[in-house]
Amino acid sequence: MSTPIRIGIVGYGNLGRGVETALGLSPDMELVGVFTRRDPQGVDTVGAQAFPMSDLDRDRDDIDVLILCGGSRSDLPEQSPAQAARYSIVDSYDNHARIPEHFAAVDAAAKAGGTTAVISTGWDPGLFSLNRVYGEAIVPQGSTYTFWGRGLSQGHSDAVRRVPGVAAGVQYTLPSEPAIERVRAGENPELSTRERHTRECFVVLEEGADAETVRNEIVTMPDYFEPYDTTVHFITAEELARDHQGMPHGGFVIRSGTTSEGTKQVIEYRLALESNPEFTASVLVAYARAAARMNRAGDVGAKTVYDVAPGLLSPLSPEELRAGYL
Repeated sequence: MSTPIRIGIVGYGNLGRGVETALGLSPDMELVGVFTRRDPQGVDTVGAQAFPMSDLDRDRDDIDVLILCGGSRSDLPEQSPAQAARYSIVDSYDNHARIPEHFAAVDAAAKAGGTTAVISTGWDPGLFSLNRVYGEAIVPQGSTYTFWGRGLSQGHSDAVRRVPGVAAGVQYTLPSEPAIERVRAGENPELSTRERHTRECFVVLEEGADAETVRNEIVTMPDYFEPYDTTVHFITAEELARDHQGMPHGGFVIRSGTTSEGTKQVIEYRLALESNPEFTASVLVAYARAAARMNRAGDVGAKTVYDVAPGLLSPLSPEELRAGYL
């Protein structure tokens, strides 16, 4: 058996815990440890050793890939370039509008450090990104539609929790069912951002915080909430714990078009997830495998899912894939 790919987890929230679980299902990978800004003694892992974040400053040679599990609002824009200067990394940066500048910052650091950095992995951006490109390449005459939810968004929930005055909170994305049915019927409707989805936030305020100020800060947040009809509900900590601990999500990518006059073609890719963080973590682990292989082959710099061959995600060899899956 080949040498296991050695993985470090940076950050140990819901996503970090999901990565630890996913690594336990990947016998070709080995968890070196969890790196945290908290006191390592207080981090209750399933079995991994916890280290202070400062341990990464000494260029540890026992790590092949770091999986970064911080939030996209403020963690990853700093952490991804900083760690890519020393280590091959995978992140789940999900602010679609700012991915080009995030890529540029990480690419410069990774090329200088001779590392491989796969950014914006997960399911959207990530698997949904691939399906959008597949659909448009195969059915060039048509329209692509992406619908998310109903589900709890980790990135948007993190953005809500970063708003001053918010003690805790979650955000749900809700797709428009009438819009989905029109697309499935091959109508190719023109749908605005607001016609496709709404967003719903459940927020616990810090003591003394002004609800209207917090509401306005959320609904006017560029990229995350401003383009959507967003409703903010203020609830108690007890209500949040009782009603909003599950993390379901999912959605659809639909390509609808024609290949000749009057010949409709509809391609649909769907995810139905009981645990958003566990599924996202599983995608990150697969791309960490690819990052390690690409780095060993000398393919350095920042990468996205478009740059990673599907076979690199699988623990199977090319020969095994050709024989069993092609």
